[in-house]
Amino acid sequence: QVQLAESGGGLVQAGGSLRLSCAASGRSISGYVMAWYRQVPEKQRELVASMAESGSPNYADSVKGRFTISRDDSKNLVYLQMARVKSGDTAVYYCHASTGYGPEYWGQGTQVTVSA
Repeated sequence: QVQLAESGGGLVQAGGSLRLSCAASGRSISGYVMAWYRQVPEKQRELVASMAESGSPNYADSVKGRFTISRDDSKNLVYLQMARVKSGDTAVYYCHASTGYGPEYWGQGTQVTVSA
């Protein structure tokens, strides 16, 4: 079992920056693909960024060049650095862990609101 807890959300002005953190507990995130998703009301949850233990990160086209995912397996932490945020980035952001063949885990989410 992996428990995920996001933090760092809040209100940020358009054009500003914010860093989200995801703290994992229960077992090491090594071997897991870690990802950030986001969701707005009445829309499906969408993948923002993902990163395997070894390998290049992947990003949604809408955040490429603005967001950066990183992970510190020694500390069981995953980050999402958000820069040049836009109103369209307003959403609840979720941390996600999966191996691709076993159970997957979700955090409870953290709200990010971008103001004009």
